Amino acid sequence: MSEEQEKIAVEIAPQETGPGNVIQGGPEANGDDKFFIAANDSLQEQRFSTLKNGDTFAVFDQHGDALNMRSTPQGIFYRDTRHLSLFQLLIEGTRPILLSSTMREDNTTLTCDLTNPDIFDEDGRMVLEHDLIHVRRSRFLWQGACYERLLIRNFDDQQRKISLNLRFEVDFADLFETRGTRRKKHGVHHAPTIDKDRVTLSYTGLDERHRKTILQFDPIPTKLVANEADYEFTLNKKEARAVFVAVECDEPGCGIPLRKSFFSALREARRTLARLSSRASVIVSSNDIFNETARRSIADLYTLTTLTPQGAYPYAGIPWFSTVFGRDGLITAFEMLWVDPTIAHGVLMYLAANQATEIDPAADAEPGKILHEVRQGEMAELGEVPFKRYYGSIDSTPLFVMLAGEYLQRTGDLRSIAQLWPHIEAALSWITHYGDRDGDGFVEYGRRTKEGLANQGWKDSHDSVFHADGQLAIGPIALVEVQAYVYGAWRAAAAIAQQLGRVNQAGGYTKRAEELRWNFDRRFFDENLGTYVLALDGEKNPCRVHTSNAGHALWTEIAYPERAEAVVRSLMGTTSFCGWGIRTAASSEIRYNPISYHNGSVWPHDNALIAAGFARYHFHKEASRIFEGVFAASTYIDLRRLPELLCGFPRQRAQGPTFYPVACMPQAWAAASMLYMLQSCIGLSFSPENGQIIFNRPILPSFLDEVLLYNISMGDGAIDLSLRRSRSKAVIEVMQHKGNIRVLTIT
Repeated sequence: MSEEQEKIAVEIAPQETGPGNVIQGGPEANGDDKFFIAANDSLQEQRFSTLKNGDTFAVFDQHGDALNMRSTPQGIFYRDTRHLSLFQLLIEGTRPILLSSTMREDNTTLTCDLTNPDIFDEDGRMVLEHDLIHVRRSRFLWQGACYERLLIRNFDDQQRKISLNLRFEVDFADLFETRGTRRKKHGVHHAPTIDKDRVTLSYTGLDERHRKTILQFDPIPTKLVANEADYEFTLNKKEARAVFVAVECDEPGCGIPLRKSFFSALREARRTLARLSSRASVIVSSNDIFNETARRSIADLYTLTTLTPQGAYPYAGIPWFSTVFGRDGLITAFEMLWVDPTIAHGVLMYLAANQATEIDPAADAEPGKILHEVRQGEMAELGEVPFKRYYGSIDSTPLFVMLAGEYLQRTGDLRSIAQLWPHIEAALSWITHYGDRDGDGFVEYGRRTKEGLANQGWKDSHDSVFHADGQLAIGPIALVEVQAYVYGAWRAAAAIAQQLGRVNQAGGYTKRAEELRWNFDRRFFDENLGTYVLALDGEKNPCRVHTSNAGHALWTEIAYPERAEAVVRSLMGTTSFCGWGIRTAASSEIRYNPISYHNGSVWPHDNALIAAGFARYHFHKEASRIFEGVFAASTYIDLRRLPELLCGFPRQRAQGPTFYPVACMPQAWAAASMLYMLQSCIGLSFSPENGQIIFNRPILPSFLDEVLLYNISMGDGAIDLSLRRSRSKAVIEVMQHKGNIRVLTIT
C-alpha cells in the first residue's frame, strides 16, 4: 500500500454494521436513514400522471389536480423546489366526476375529461343534474411554466349559469421534504401580490435565494384572491368557453398574451420533442403490444432528456430523480447507443465538464472522479443534504471510460474521443490512486464523512451488501460488478489509446486488465456458491450470497469463458429468476424480501445488462427468456411503461406482477432496457471502420415473429432491416440503405 493510499484508507468513515430495518433506498439512501423515501402511500395505487420539460416536472392525479400533500410528490417542481403544491378544479364548489385521463403518446400533453356531479342547493333541491357540463383540461410544460386550457361546454338543452373554482397554494418545499426528510427551519413566505389577471407567490429561502410562482389567467377571473380564482359563466345550450392558465416558476413569461402563448408554447414543445426523438431508430414488430411498449420507451427517454450546454442528458426518473445522475445517465446511454449515439455523446461531454479536480470530503470528490448527482434545491445549497454536486458513486468513473470506448466503437468519432482523452486519463488515474484504497488491485468504496452515502454502488440502500448470515458488510467494500466495470474501463482505454496512436499506453492498459481479470477470478469466484460473491468487505472476507450483481461480470466479459455457464445457471435458477426477471437477491438468501428495494426485487435495467452479458457468452436463449419476462410484466402496466423496479414475487399464471409502492415512472434506464434486450437477442454491433453492421447469432424472443428496424445510422449512412424468425434463428433482410453500409451475419 502506498503512503497516499494508506492516508485515504485511514480517512474513510466506517460503515454501520449489523442488521437493520429495511427502508427505501435510491440514489441517495444511506445507512443513517436520512435521505430515505417515505412510503406512506403507493404511487401505483394513486396512478399519478407526470409531465416533464427541462428542469421542470409535474405530478397530477387522474383529475389533473395536485392535492397539497407534503408526503407525496404532487405538484409542479422546478429545480428541486415545489412551485405549486395545490391546484384543484371545482364546479359549483364540488369536485367534478372523472370521465377519462389520457397522456399523449409523445408525453407532451395530459388531457382530463370531467363532468359535473349532481348539484344541490342549501335546501337539498337538485339544481343541476349530473353529466350536463363537460370540462376538458389540456396541460403541458414548456420552459419553466405549466400551461393549461380548460374548455367548458354546456350540453343541456337550456341556458346554464356555472361557477368554476380554481384553488391553488404554494409551499416551496424542497424535493427532499416531499420525500420524507424533515427540516427544523425554513425561509420566509412573502405576502402575495394580486393583480387583476395574476397572482405572484414568493419565498426567500435560508439560502437567500428568492423563488416565486406566478399564476396568470385569461380571461380575467370574476374573483381573484391569494389562493383562488373564480369564474361565473352563463352558457347557452351547446355553448363552450375557454379559460387559460399559466403557472410560471421563477423564469419570466414570454410577454405575449396568454391565449396566444399557450398555442405557441404547445407548438414549440411538440416540435422540440419530435426533433430530439427523430434521431432514434424506429422499431416495428409483429406484436402490437410490444410496438406500444417500444414507442412508450422512446417517448419516455426523450421526455426525460434535458438539453445541457454539453448536449442531451437523460435525467434519471420522475418524481424523485429528475436531475443529472452519473451512473443512470451512463447506463441509459449504453442501452440507447445502438438507437441514438448522440445521447452517449451528450452524457460523456457533460460528465467530463463536471469531473472532479480536487479533494472535497463533503462531496466525496477526488481528482478524476465522475459525478454522482446534481441538486439545485434549497437544502442542497445549504448543505442540509450533500448532493449539490456530489461524487459518491464508486462505479460512475469506470462506466465513463467504458462508455467512451463503446461510443467510439459505435460511431468511429475519434475527434470527440480525442477531446475526451484527458478526462479518460484522469478517470484512470482516479481508479489507480483513489479507487484502490488499500493497494490490493481492487476498487473499493467508503464515504469520507458520515453525511455521504454509505453504499455507493447501484444497490445503494443501507442493507444491500451483506454476508450469508445477514450481517451487513463493513467497508471499505469491493463490489463484484465494480471490478467488472474497471476491467471494462481498462479494455476500453486500451482500444481508444490504440486508435489515438498511443501504442505503449494501450499495451499497459491491456496488461492492467488481464492482471485484474486473473485476480478477480481467484478472489471473487466461489466454487461452492457456483457463482461470483457479491463483494469483499473491509477485511477482504467474501459476501457469499447469490445476487444479480454477478451477472454484470458477464456484461463486461471479465468472467473467464469456463465460468459463464455456472453463472448463467445460478441466475436462471428458480431462486433467482422469478418469471418477471432476475431478482436482485435470491430467495434462498437470509435477507431476501421481494418487497425490498434491492434484496429480492426485479430491476429492468439490471436484467438488461445481465441479458447483454448472457448474449456475449452466446447464451442467447437465456437472454431471450429474460427479455420475455420483462416484456410480459410491461403488458400489465399502465401506458406499457416499465417502472424503476418490480417486487420479486414468483410469476403466477394469468396474474400480473406486483408493483413496488414508490417506484419512479418513467425511469430512464428502465425505459431503455427493452431496447437493449432486443439488441442483445439479435446480436447487433457496429464496425464503422469496416462499414459493417454485424448480427452475431441473432434470435428473436418467443413473442416476436418479425422485427423491422428503420434508420439504423452509421456515419453518414443509414439502413432499414427486417428480421424474421426461422426455426431457432432470425433471418435478416436489407430493405433499404443509404451510404456504404454492409450487413454481416454470424451464425
